[in-house]
Parts: sequence; C-alpha cells; structure tokens
Amino acid sequence: MSLDRALVDAALAALTDPTTGRPYAADKGVRNVTVDGGAVGVEIVLGYPAKSLFGTVRQQVEAALAAVPGVSESRVSVRQDIAAHTVQRGVKLLPNVKNIVAVASGKGGVGKSTTAVNLALALAAEGASVGLLDADIYGPSLPMMLGIEGRPESPDDKSMNPMTGHGVQANSIGFLIEQDNPMVWRGPMATSALEQLLRQTNWRDLDYLVVDMPPGTGDIQLTLAQRVPVTGAVIVTTPQDIALLDAKKGLKMFEKVGIPILGIVENMAVHICSNCGHEEHVFGTGGAERMSREYGVEVLGSLPLDIGIREQADAGRPTVVADPDGRIAHAYRAIARRVAVQIAERARDMTSKFPSIVVQNT
Repeated sequence: MSLDRALVDAALAALTDPTTGRPYAADKGVRNVTVDGGAVGVEIVLGYPAKSLFGTVRQQVEAALAAVPGVSESRVSVRQDIAAHTVQRGVKLLPNVKNIVAVASGKGGVGKSTTAVNLALALAAEGASVGLLDADIYGPSLPMMLGIEGRPESPDDKSMNPMTGHGVQANSIGFLIEQDNPMVWRGPMATSALEQLLRQTNWRDLDYLVVDMPPGTGDIQLTLAQRVPVTGAVIVTTPQDIALLDAKKGLKMFEKVGIPILGIVENMAVHICSNCGHEEHVFGTGGAERMSREYGVEVLGSLPLDIGIREQADAGRPTVVADPDGRIAHAYRAIARRVAVQIAERARDMTSKFPSIVVQNT
C-alpha cells in the first residue's frame, strides 16, 4: 500500500502541544518531514525548554503517525529552540543573553528570592541555559541560596566571570563583600552597582537571565525598566490583602514602562500541617485569582507554605535541586514552563537579523 503524504501532513497538523494547547504546526514546530516508502521522519521543535516532556511528545507523534494507513515506521526527534524576544523600545539586548525575566514583588517577605532561584533552577532542569542576577544590592541572598562561596574571577580587570551553582550562572554583590557588611549606599550608587553587575559579567550564551529584584518600586526598579532589556516580569505575592495591594503597585509600574507581565505566582497559598495533614489558608485565599481577573494576567501557579522550602534554600540546595521529584519541585517546574511559554508566544527580537546601515558624507 502506497503512503499518501497528504495524510501524513494532516495527521501532523492535527497534533497539539500538551503545554500550550496550540497545534505544533501553528508555531512552526513541525519540521523536516520525510517520507521514504512506509517510513516517516519528523522533527518537533519546541520554543520553550521542556526536556522532561520530550518522551511524552515523541510518543504522541509516533501514535498519530502509526494511525496513518501505510506508515510502517516512524522516526521522531524532539528538541527545543529558544529565541530572543522583544523588549522595551529603545533598549538593546545584552550580548549573550536572549531573554531577561524580572522576578519582583511589591513588598518583602513574600518569598520572591526563593521563587526566583527555584524558577531559574527549574528552567535549567528543563534544558535551558540560565543565569541568575541578584539585583537586591542592600540584601543579597543569592550566594547563600545557591551554596556558592568565593569571589568572581576577572580575566581582564574590567569584567567578571559568573559564579556557578547547581548548573546556573550567577552574580551578586554578595560575592564581592563580606557577608555581614551592610551596603550603606544612596540610590545612584546602588543603581550603578546593578548596571556593573549586569553588563560587566561575562554571561555565557544564556537563554534566560532571571533577575531577583529588590522589593518595592524604587531606584533600582526604575533603572531596570529604563536601561535593561527586560523580556517580561513575574510578580510574586501571597494571598494576603496587604501583599496584594503592594503587588498591584509593582504590576502597574512594569505596565507603565512597557514591560509585559508574564504572570503572578501565589506563594504561601496554603499551609499543610506536617503532623496531621490539616490544610489551612494562613494568609487568606483567592487573592491571586482576583488580581488575575482585575488585570488580565495569568496565575502561573500556587506554592504552599512549607518548612522544607525554607530549610532547603537556607542550606544552599533549593527545592528543585534538593527534591527534584517532589510535589513542590514539580510545581516550580510547571511555573517555569508557563513563564517560558508566555515568552515564546511573544514577538521575536529581529534586530540582530537587520544589517547596520551607516550613512557617510563623501
């Protein structure tokens, strides 16, 4: 029986990505289709990191091809291709950094840094090249959370090589000062330090640079919004009304400066007693959903109030690394995929494709 190529194409066109719900073909994810007798070859390309789903996607495609009359063999490969996406107008991309994700909160104490670190580690676990920048100049926590000691090396006395922890590149003012040394700096000094950390670090081919922002909407946030090419922002909050009030201010700040909101992470959503299993909403319930409806942004996920998250971060082995197969690590990975999908669905940055035109008087 001869194989009808049109039936193969129709079967592939009908397949939808289990993460996005969109057809692979709509996102140009079906490539290099070959038909040789009864053998069909196809490559599926995802625009976001999802290494843990490669097997599922491969089985899905193989099953669809097996149902096509005349197909006796299928060769399916799955890979990811992460592109650079658009940022604020008038701001150029950083060399070797495709996408910058700001993780912010309106107030302190909502678990923003813990979320940022686990988000970065989850993206890396899914196969992306990831960096972490600690933008909290006054209260750097990255060195402790990643369990990194020592100082960055400088190859030329002008730039720094990033430190590495759990497969993630990182830099922080905390690597350059003593642990108990306070940064008694005015705003301009702090923003200058942030720009130096960002631009003078020799980042190595990053798909994503996750920036752990300080809480609030002050000098550092404004500098990041005006001078740093940010692909999108993630807002971290608890369900508590006070936290939501401040989170809304952070969200509105990013909107005003033209930085897309990728979504909201609701932290400490529910406490589960480690002795009896009783669930209690210590900080209230439904706050992120209300904020989502009010501002038209996605709730990326909810995380529990769990002593393990705090203990693991304090020990320098955050949850995604310490318990990679656990329920909470899976929640972080799901949030990371949603962040990456939100970015992948945005317009690509094409400035590197355009030639530089120089007009000279002759």
